[in-house]
Amino acid sequence: MIESPDRTPLPRDFFDRPVLDVAPDLLGRTLVRMTDDGPIELRLTEVEAYAGEADPGSHAYRGRTARNAVMFGPPGHVYVYFTYGMWHCLNLVCGAEGTAAGVLLRAGEIRVGHDLARHRRTSAKYDRELAKGPARLATALDVDRSLDGADACAGPASPLSVLAGTPAAPASVRSGPRTGVGGAGAVHPWRFWIDGDPTVSPYRAHTPRKRKA
Repeated sequence: MIESPDRTPLPRDFFDRPVLDVAPDLLGRTLVRMTDDGPIELRLTEVEAYAGEADPGSHAYRGRTARNAVMFGPPGHVYVYFTYGMWHCLNLVCGAEGTAAGVLLRAGEIRVGHDLARHRRTSAKYDRELAKGPARLATALDVDRSLDGADACAGPASPLSVLAGTPAAPASVRSGPRTGVGGAGAVHPWRFWIDGDPTVSPYRAHTPRKRKA
């Protein structure tokens, strides 16, 4: 008999830990997004850790700005950024207030709300592709900058929360370089995923942008 995933919301102290402890511990957890059309639930299968001002790959590396201010606040809040003029990406702030650490949610398996996710991800051929990659995940969950700063630990009133779910077995967790991160930040094996899960996105190394002549 398969036990149902734990529906207990993760408390703030879960996120109030070092980012490299929080990131792999999020795998297997249940992300709940409450939309105007109903709930969408996703089992997290891939994440990346970013260590604030100590991490050249982090948005907070050069200090606080209007864009990244949420990262410097209390743990358990949502940080959403807009990239390439097209896509949003969803992060969870962790570590002590002021450290600006966060976990990028890279991929997951939609468990509830397939129709709602597919309505936003019409190009996905299969359910496993609905949230396969950080931009796809955010699109499937109807995430944009309006969620920046939302408190994921605020209970039912929050538009986004994380439930205990069924944590991934430690033996199934793999780690490696972060996708698309170059320079000094490329050396960190801070991408974590569930081995063999079909929703995990493919790894892509950083490709330097070519300057126009």
